[in-house]
Amino acid sequence: MEPIELRELLSIEGLRLLDSLPAFDAAADVVRTVAELRKAGHSPALVAAVLTQSKLRSRAAAKFGAFAGRMLFTEAGLEQATRLRVAAMHAGRFRDAGLSRIADLGCGIGADALAMAAIDLEVTGVERDEVTAALATYNLAPFPNAGVEHADAAAVDLAGYDGVYLDPARRDGARRLKDPGDWSPSLDFAFEIGSRRPTGVKLGPGVDRDLIPAGVEAQWISVDRDVVELGVWFGAVARPGIGRSALVIGDHGAAELTAPRDSDDAGIGPLGEYLFEPDGAVIRARLIGDLARAIDARMLSDQIAYLTADAPAQTPFAVCFRITETMPLDERAIKRRLATLGVGTLEIKKRGVDIDPATFRSKLSLRGDKSATLFLTRAAGKRVALLAERV
Repeated sequence: MEPIELRELLSIEGLRLLDSLPAFDAAADVVRTVAELRKAGHSPALVAAVLTQSKLRSRAAAKFGAFAGRMLFTEAGLEQATRLRVAAMHAGRFRDAGLSRIADLGCGIGADALAMAAIDLEVTGVERDEVTAALATYNLAPFPNAGVEHADAAAVDLAGYDGVYLDPARRDGARRLKDPGDWSPSLDFAFEIGSRRPTGVKLGPGVDRDLIPAGVEAQWISVDRDVVELGVWFGAVARPGIGRSALVIGDHGAAELTAPRDSDDAGIGPLGEYLFEPDGAVIRARLIGDLARAIDARMLSDQIAYLTADAPAQTPFAVCFRITETMPLDERAIKRRLATLGVGTLEIKKRGVDIDPATFRSKLSLRGDKSATLFLTRAAGKRVALLAERV
């Protein structure tokens, strides 16, 4: 968003116009809508700004629920924002640790700061991008205990704050920054703060695990089977005795698997009737062995994150499948068998084999009204194809 669009949007006219628009409809005639708004005397910049916000608010409902209807966003800010349900858990750590004045460095559009303010913590968001800082200020306006500073997070005086939360910017425009030293603030800066005071650092779930300091709590979080973040927690906001955690959020609520450190793998055993696909948070946290032991399962093969067992089990930490057929991993044989079964809808999952599922699917000429799941993997070191159905 350009500053001129921001000025138009934050005007009384702009905010009234935005709130007057009907719910965003992707199938609506955008050209006609623009023409009608322009005919009503609204400037091109304002029309562009309110229509963009209407679309973003619609998308934001998945993260913010009803709150999205009164918030303002940028494309990047919405993409990177913490889901409100997860942000509430972050905020709860600071409250439970007895902390009350929090600096949110790299606050973005203010999602985490909003959750902190909602439970009566005093929070100051810091954001170096001027437009994003302005939107965060608007989003936090209902809370007298929240404010935003337009500043570089690395230059903020933290005297007087008893807790710090950081979400380092890992992009420069559309470009993803691979070197943690180029993040804003840098990862070294974030971890140095954590060595001195209670701190939470939000990172991408795929960050190099070797970068995680010793003696901290590392928590991977998944929402509806999508791993959304890694939280690294220091000091009073880290829980004693927990070094690795997988927090799984879904229709079942929230469930957590914790351990002092990476778990030892379970033993490898013969393929059973059931296969378990661990949640990505469990895989990232390297707690597959603990999960296997909890559900009386075994590893399917070395270094492959599938488990197998002779009986089904219900767990929020994995999806259970019943194996209906085991075949060699041979494209033509699989094609013939699927044709015989009349499988026209096929979910393909793979681990431990160098196969592109989309390319593989295109060669199967699927036809029929049946559906199935096909696992392309290794069992006891051998390449296999497993037809399965969800339990």
